[in-house]
Amino acid sequence: MSFDPATDRRLLPVHDGVAAEHLKGRVEAKRFVEGETWQVAVGHAALKASPDWAAETLDQALFGERIRVYLQKGGWGWGQLERDGYVGWLPLDRLSRKVVEPTHYIRALRTIVFSAPSPKAEPLIAISMTAPVAFEEEDGAWRKLAGSGWIYGDHAAPLGLWQDDFVSVALRFVGTPYLWGGRESAGIDCSGLVQVALQACGRSPLRDSDMQAATLGEPLDGAVDPGALLRGDLLFWKGHVGIALGDGR
Repeated sequence: MSFDPATDRRLLPVHDGVAAEHLKGRVEAKRFVEGETWQVAVGHAALKASPDWAAETLDQALFGERIRVYLQKGGWGWGQLERDGYVGWLPLDRLSRKVVEPTHYIRALRTIVFSAPSPKAEPLIAISMTAPVAFEEEDGAWRKLAGSGWIYGDHAAPLGLWQDDFVSVALRFVGTPYLWGGRESAGIDCSGLVQVALQACGRSPLRDSDMQAATLGEPLDGAVDPGALLRGDLLFWKGHVGIALGDGR
């Protein structure tokens, strides 16, 4: 079955008789709700298949990313990520109702948030590449995140000032351990790597490899000589994606 973003359950905010208000007339539900936008307030939060820590991790939401919460249950919120439309459950204690409009994104592989503008200060959290941020204060080379602590200013770049080579971005993750659903330098999966690398270059790809196969680039017909692959070509096989480096690699 081909991927259809309009009907795929991973991208459709419908659950247990509750649906997003904008789906009225498109789907059947007992109750349609507007929902409320929350923002990730920690380094990252796992998007789960059910409101249970033991449930499968579907995705990972990074600091500053937003989710539209339509349903709450036992300290969990079910909703849809603003970044790519993926739906699932996030723990509410990882989120904040105070939503800050981002002006920058983290361009470093990973940066530490400190309690004061000094590397000797107490480290609070670590946030990873592409996390959207805003600043409320400066002190020399340091910038204070809105509602949080301080980071080294050069670890962020203005939105719109994107990287220019997603392959080079992806190569920075070499050595990162594989983590199902991961999207950061502490743990990442194959489609997460493609997504983050492209996001750092101003693109907005979907999350899973089958979604990416259906929506990125132009497919090639027939057999392809590995030596003819160009840098940045994407190779898909069942459940996986890889990035060609060129020269047969």
